[in-house]
Amino acid sequence: MANRIVTALDIGSTKICTVIASVEEGKPPAVIGVASYPSSGLKKGVIVNIDEAINSIAASLEAAERMAGLTVSSVYISINGKHITSTNNRGVVAVAQDEINSEDVFRAIESARTVSIPPSREILHVIPREFIVDAQGGIKDPIGMSGTRLEVDTHIVSATSTAVHNLLKCVQQLGLRVDDIVFSGWAGSNSVLTATERELGVMLLDIGGGTTSITTYVEDAITYSGSVPFGGTNITSDLAIGLRISLEDAEKIKINAQDLLIKLDNPDDDESEATKKRKELLGLNEPAQAKEQAGSKSDQKKISRDIIDVTDLHIEGVKTISKKMFTEIVEARLAEILDLVIAQVEQSRNQAKLPAGVVITGGSALVPGVTQIAKKVFAVPARIGYPKGLEGLVDEITGPAYSVAQGLVVYGLNDTSGGSRSRPGVGKVATSDKQGNVLQKIGGFFKNLLP
Repeated sequence: MANRIVTALDIGSTKICTVIASVEEGKPPAVIGVASYPSSGLKKGVIVNIDEAINSIAASLEAAERMAGLTVSSVYISINGKHITSTNNRGVVAVAQDEINSEDVFRAIESARTVSIPPSREILHVIPREFIVDAQGGIKDPIGMSGTRLEVDTHIVSATSTAVHNLLKCVQQLGLRVDDIVFSGWAGSNSVLTATERELGVMLLDIGGGTTSITTYVEDAITYSGSVPFGGTNITSDLAIGLRISLEDAEKIKINAQDLLIKLDNPDDDESEATKKRKELLGLNEPAQAKEQAGSKSDQKKISRDIIDVTDLHIEGVKTISKKMFTEIVEARLAEILDLVIAQVEQSRNQAKLPAGVVITGGSALVPGVTQIAKKVFAVPARIGYPKGLEGLVDEITGPAYSVAQGLVVYGLNDTSGGSRSRPGVGKVATSDKQGNVLQKIGGFFKNLLP
């Protein structure tokens, strides 16, 4: 049996990443092709120029295909933007026979889909959170159980039809079939969050270039999905204004900030503890006068610790910047983004219980101090989320910036519905790892219904 090929296309505001993985039964997906290309024609997750977007997608796809040595025919693509909204809804059906079967499950989910949404919006995902059989809740897989009344609690993610259709148009013009369109926050959670975090209660923040996607879990059930139209480009813009440099130079500083700060905190001329101890044992300590001079030198060193040397970045007219100013600018913008996240979740009337804290991923997760700021704003633990679950050529996609791309592959691996998003308006049922077995049992049923 030939290996199945899963292709993921993460279409972001600043980069387009393509990952081609080969899936062999019983083994983790192996990456055989990967490419990342600067994004054009997109702003804050939404396509603003179709031709430019098509060219960017084509460039990323071609590079990944060359590496993999094959041509792909279908892809899973990500979607993001402030137009993403979510709601929780329940569906109830009477069980046809003594035992609950796949048709009862499908009817219950379809009943939940009947939530009232405007004609200008389209359902992306209907995610079962739990099943309730005759008032007994907390059931993940009801098939085979006895009961007369089946209820399902679902999480429904929707997007504007315009954004979905434009995204489909860009990909389909390259001759590709769209297997599914996946909200980037849902995709990222597949590759970043642990089962324990989802069970306890956690918030995943994917801070990308133009948007920050929000996904919250309570008791292994997704409770909220959304997005705020702010991200790494806003931090870059603030740095450019505050440091009086160009956007390109501000981006250079932001990307290399971690290395610059490490170099600042550990200068080459500092003596190690072992060197100091050796000098003490050999009687090579400095005389009193030299110590006074050393004291004044240490004061100068404290002052110099606020000066970041950016000479290696070759920024015209700028050799050094103030560490204090840099951190204040970054902290102010990140704190504002996190405050907007809190306000949006509260507005949705969803309680975000976060015993497992906040997990931050996306390209901007590597900005220095992001976890400390998150701890301060949310008053819970925070960590940077790195994607996992894939093997093969993963060296280029191990960073937080590739969480969505890896998550799309994991999503495609668990997607057994066999449907296609080639035509708009086909919202498929999404599954988590635990809920994948439900869809495997009713996969054949879906194949007969979905185009």
